[in-house]
Amino acid sequence: MSENIQTIKNATCTFCGCVCDDIDLTVDMDENRITKAKRACTLGRAWFAEHVIDEDRPTAMIDGKEVSFDEAVEEAAQVLTKAKFPIIYGLSDTTTEAQRQAVAIADYMHGTIDSTSSVCHGPTGMAYQGVGESTMTLGEVKNRADLVIFWGCNPAEAHPRLFTRYAVTTKGMFVPKGKKDRTIVLVDVRKTASSPVANINIRVKPGKDFEMIWALRALIKGKKIDPSIEEVTGVSLEALQDLSERMKNCNYGVVFFGMGLTMARGRHFNVGALFSLATDLNEHTHFVVRPARGHGNVTGIDQVITWSTGYPFGVNFNLGYPRFNPGEFTTVDTLCSGAADAAMFIASDPASNFPKAAIEQMKRIPVISLDPKQTITSSLAHVAFTTSVYGINTTGTVYRMDDVPIPLKPAFDSPFPSDEEILTAIKNRVFELTIAKRGASDTREKMQVA
Repeated sequence: MSENIQTIKNATCTFCGCVCDDIDLTVDMDENRITKAKRACTLGRAWFAEHVIDEDRPTAMIDGKEVSFDEAVEEAAQVLTKAKFPIIYGLSDTTTEAQRQAVAIADYMHGTIDSTSSVCHGPTGMAYQGVGESTMTLGEVKNRADLVIFWGCNPAEAHPRLFTRYAVTTKGMFVPKGKKDRTIVLVDVRKTASSPVANINIRVKPGKDFEMIWALRALIKGKKIDPSIEEVTGVSLEALQDLSERMKNCNYGVVFFGMGLTMARGRHFNVGALFSLATDLNEHTHFVVRPARGHGNVTGIDQVITWSTGYPFGVNFNLGYPRFNPGEFTTVDTLCSGAADAAMFIASDPASNFPKAAIEQMKRIPVISLDPKQTITSSLAHVAFTTSVYGINTTGTVYRMDDVPIPLKPAFDSPFPSDEEILTAIKNRVFELTIAKRGASDTREKMQVA
């Protein structure tokens, strides 16, 4: 066993949107691997343990052959600037610093940038812009929330420490007895691993979340609801009345929601209705709504794209300014329609989970991949970069699911470049090629006028 053991105090886990920043890592510096992750959940321990460096893997490849870093950067930049409708996708498992470089590349090359939000919480971003939100931090939930509702999400399997660190069993300033001071409600279409945690389990009919939310809004507004609402939603009028009263009379209420709401029938209308429900409830008490986000920095890419362009995902720069139109500029759609003629995928593996038509288009166009591991996407890529792992090998910033920025504290170095380094190099070369291309175009136009 190695004698060169170091402990990294208060490291940050980037597996999920909880972004727990209280993890103590034990690191074998000789073997460059993490042997223990104190306070991490099962998912976090696996996240840290699985990351070992494969030094035999090339830093950069073109068509499966090893090349220099500069050659790969040049080829990637050429591919992106020559394309008429290039797309950038992924970015939920990298730093905000890298995400900023990706947005700049999309802007310079007049392409499209999209994130994994378009296939998970994209409807949430649309609802934010259409309705607005009542914000909070997870620290507020820990210290104040006495009514916690989980709607269409399963934290027991997806965000285990959301229960233990923030929302259920943890003790807070105004809920000193932890779970005994809270009422936990779970709304879902079926029993899940999270169900035993709840004091109240409500089974809504699949695709009827919108109707249930509007019934709650009506009850909170003092309107009468016909008992036949049970035939529509699967939830009895008595259960809805009980929940509405609990929501109105709590001291601090919160709803965490997941893809069971965003990807069900209604999508952004579901989320917008939930945000509107929170607005109604704030006439009686303090109530907030928050998406339970999956990837470690998926909240970050939503933030970065929004503050850069005004839109949360699926942003197109073809006309020289940002445009937003889900269904046209989102990645699955641009690939399935055949519009995308080049693609750069960052910290994501869409070839393993996109629709068949999208994957077939990926095989027909030049693909650039940035990933620390070999994936199905990197195996079909024209240009493939091997990257270091954010939070384990590289520093930077990520956003927790409550929009709080959290700094990263790396455990050990990697011989591979970070996403930020690669994207900065590509951005600089794309800028040079774009300026040269536009300069030549301006010259031709002047000659035609003359």
